[in-house]
Amino acid sequence: MARKFITYFDNEGNDYTDELILAVKDKLDVSKNIKRVLIASSSGKSALKLYEAVGDDVEIINVTHHMGFSGANESDISDEMIEKLEDVGIKTYFGSHAFSGAARGVTNKYGGYSPLDVVADTFRMFSHGIKVGAEISIMAADAGLIPVGEEIIAIGGRGHGVDSAVILTPVNAKNLFDLKIKEIIAMPRD
Repeated sequence: MARKFITYFDNEGNDYTDELILAVKDKLDVSKNIKRVLIASSSGKSALKLYEAVGDDVEIINVTHHMGFSGANESDISDEMIEKLEDVGIKTYFGSHAFSGAARGVTNKYGGYSPLDVVADTFRMFSHGIKVGAEISIMAADAGLIPVGEEIIAIGGRGHGVDSAVILTPVNAKNLFDLKIKEIIAMPRD
């Protein structure tokens, strides 16, 4: 048995990025077996803040929106930011969202819901950021950027900034229901 602490924020959003990163740093200080941290940062700013807090003690992978998320042929992260991240050893991954991707194109055109909408909404019952953390872990595992079955920290939020972090064991998409959330580090209450 172990007693652990969860940081709860009043609301979701950008206002808690710095506090979330401190909670992740605290967890890394006592969890010596975690070697990788995934962070969802469309602009790269939160990923850079994470690096500034934890340095290169762990591998950091930034997962950004897929190309075309905000507009045809557009990237939400600048080439300059990708270069800054690479200079400190952070990889940036672009890929279709595991819980929407092409299925979103079908539901946008024909209506209704895909089974993955139900999965995403179930994770959102905790927080949008926890949904994002689970989603980016599947995306990174499918891209071969992280090994499945090894505990990692996954960080997400909604819109700008980050407000949720979990320790989980990632899986490939084909094994979605084998994903295990081991600990919640932080999340918003609302």
